[in-house]
Amino acid sequence: MLKIVLVDDDHLVTQALTTIINAEDDLEVVASAHEASDAVNLYHQFHPDVVLLDIRIGESSGLTAAKEILGSDPNAKILLLTTFSDDEYLEKSLQLGVKGYLIKQNLAAIVPAIHTAALNQTVFSPEIMKKLQSSYTKPTPKIELTQREQEILTLVAQGLNNKEIAEQTFLSSGTVRNYISQLLEKLKLRDRTQLAIFYYQNFKH
Repeated sequence: MLKIVLVDDDHLVTQALTTIINAEDDLEVVASAHEASDAVNLYHQFHPDVVLLDIRIGESSGLTAAKEILGSDPNAKILLLTTFSDDEYLEKSLQLGVKGYLIKQNLAAIVPAIHTAALNQTVFSPEIMKKLQSSYTKPTPKIELTQREQEILTLVAQGLNNKEIAEQTFLSSGTVRNYISQLLEKLKLRDRTQLAIFYYQNFKH
């Protein structure tokens, strides 16, 4: 059973998401709140598998709470919820290392996103992915990838973790990790999310 903490200042949204999440056999909302400051306390109290956190709670910012949680536990899995796709918030979210950035109106995407985040993978709403794709400049076409690098890149873009990539490519997890590090260095990118964006910009047609 995956434990979920939900923090959103909209009571109706909180109720709706709680109902949807608790309808799943393997998910349970163990606590909910309506203030950003409560998110940190609830995280340390319940040690949830995933935190759903509104990015803008009243006059506060969910980013502040997310930063504090990740500062104390870098392995925390946080999904930010929003009603808009603001470039500044997007960039800050990526810098923090949250697991996803979702448009809360798309309720059907919430449960799959929770499962994805629980597997330590990143997930973004289609609307958000479009924003991300347009926010990065396409790299120079002079950069060439080997067939193996392209294969690894494709699997990263599909959301697979290192173990899953290793199983599909018959490589060791350490070798996969080395390939990903080489890709990040060669393409001058920061993380797996940017690798996925690079793939969709340059290889996905």
